Amino acid sequence: MKSDNVTKGVQQAPHRSLLNALGYTEEERRRPLIGIVSSYNEIVPGHMNLDKITEAVKLGVAMAGGTPVVFPAIAVCDGIAMGHVGMKYSLVTRDLICDSTECMAQAHQFDGLVCIPNCDKNVPGLLMAAARVNIPTIFVSGGPMLAGRIKGEKKSLSAMFEAVGSVAAGTMTMEDLAEFEEKVCPTCGSCSGMYTANSMNCLTEALGMGLKGNGTIPAVYSERIRLAKHAGMKIMELVEKDIRPRDIMTEKAFLNALTIDMALGCSTNSMLHLPAIAHEAGVELNMEIANELSAKTPNLCHLAPAGPTYMEDLNEAGGVYAVMNEINKLGLLHTDLITVTGKTVAENIAGCFNKNPEVIRPVENPYSKIGGIAVLKGNLAPDTGVVKRSAVVEEMMVHEGPARVFDCEEDAIEAIKGGKIVAGDVVVIRYEGPKGGPGMREMLNPTSAIAGMGLGSSVALITDGRFSGASRGASIGHVSPEAAVGGPIALVEEGDIISINIPENKLNILVSDEEMEARRAKWQPREPRVTTGYLARYCQMVTSGNRGAILEIKK
Repeated sequence: MKSDNVTKGVQQAPHRSLLNALGYTEEERRRPLIGIVSSYNEIVPGHMNLDKITEAVKLGVAMAGGTPVVFPAIAVCDGIAMGHVGMKYSLVTRDLICDSTECMAQAHQFDGLVCIPNCDKNVPGLLMAAARVNIPTIFVSGGPMLAGRIKGEKKSLSAMFEAVGSVAAGTMTMEDLAEFEEKVCPTCGSCSGMYTANSMNCLTEALGMGLKGNGTIPAVYSERIRLAKHAGMKIMELVEKDIRPRDIMTEKAFLNALTIDMALGCSTNSMLHLPAIAHEAGVELNMEIANELSAKTPNLCHLAPAGPTYMEDLNEAGGVYAVMNEINKLGLLHTDLITVTGKTVAENIAGCFNKNPEVIRPVENPYSKIGGIAVLKGNLAPDTGVVKRSAVVEEMMVHEGPARVFDCEEDAIEAIKGGKIVAGDVVVIRYEGPKGGPGMREMLNPTSAIAGMGLGSSVALITDGRFSGASRGASIGHVSPEAAVGGPIALVEEGDIISINIPENKLNILVSDEEMEARRAKWQPREPRVTTGYLARYCQMVTSGNRGAILEIKK
């Protein structure tokens, strides 16, 4: 066992003395040491229950003959960090989480890992670490929040942000806003729509790294405690059989995940995280393949913000495995792949049928015949841009309008709430990419303001930043190359006509090549917004959004 390096032999006597100081018995030292990466904290609603999940995992590990050893991972609440400098620190934590987990796993020579994430960057960060360290690993998330209920209707966090825009537009009272504030987030858990956290927890199942229900069992259900115990027991089987993350997270597994991404209508952030996880697993995942998969994968789910259903509804309908089984009627999945269950994809999804055709549409009656995410290209996004197609209203699928250009999120929000953006406009927010932000902030405040002001079906938003999974509408993010490195988005001027054609996967600026070259000759790089601390280091190493904003050492 790997842990023999700290528990066996004469040279390890000092190591054993330190384990004695921790209270470990000789019997515990003889067992496999299982690192349990707990993301518990008291600032993220999706993480406030992870202490209970952690205790359940510990019990499962011990029941199956292992020694559980808990250590922490950080996590940022994107909702609380939204709309101010804190959002610069969201995406960047993905790499801190990955790096710190690698450090702990390697320094202490654990035989296996159980990762307990829940929200946004936490899940991909730990999946990256699992691929990098490559010791037997299993995931069990904290689970989604239940939807709120207001005046008999289910609501979630996206409705809360849009309510702020409605107040600014004068279409909602402060009393109604106060009711939303009290009721949209009624329990612990990751926010109840198909936002980034739930997208990534569902895709963890599709990748084969989590047990059935990992993405959908609500946080407050006792079933999730049982799931955590089973994950703790299952890691011991993975250690015994030496089934490792890179055995599971193969190229075909990532193609499965992308296919289910299209069927579920996941957050566009999955287009940022899947390439980064794949990179750590030694798989180069070109996001342009997303359109190829989308063309043959029907979109079966319209969970909030795309529609009126929520994670609890998906769970009751059969969860991720039911979606996988439904999609596999078309033969779109690689089903012979091994997973953390110790079984193949085919064995896992057998008998997992769709229990509610209103939540998971049958493949014969999908919401659309193509997938929920589109990758766009054109002279405004030579490398790519990404849009959650399933959350775009029909009238905005093809749109041309004048650019309203802003060099930061705050200026755009001020203009939107000030009534300066009108129907037909294309709001461009630039210098918010991975390097330019730095940190690639999510633009939930401006997209929610647009929706709340009643402009969701007539105004588009384009950015080299990114969007929360709670965003809806013609919101095109990850535009690459970003403005900070001189991408065409840096050359857009007020009033330029921008052409969006989502069905044809095109994003163009209707300006001649000669004019664009003339503008490029005048363009000068901007001084970095941040020159000290972690963000400054991140800015120096990060790649563009189309490559997953991975960190590279400059050669």
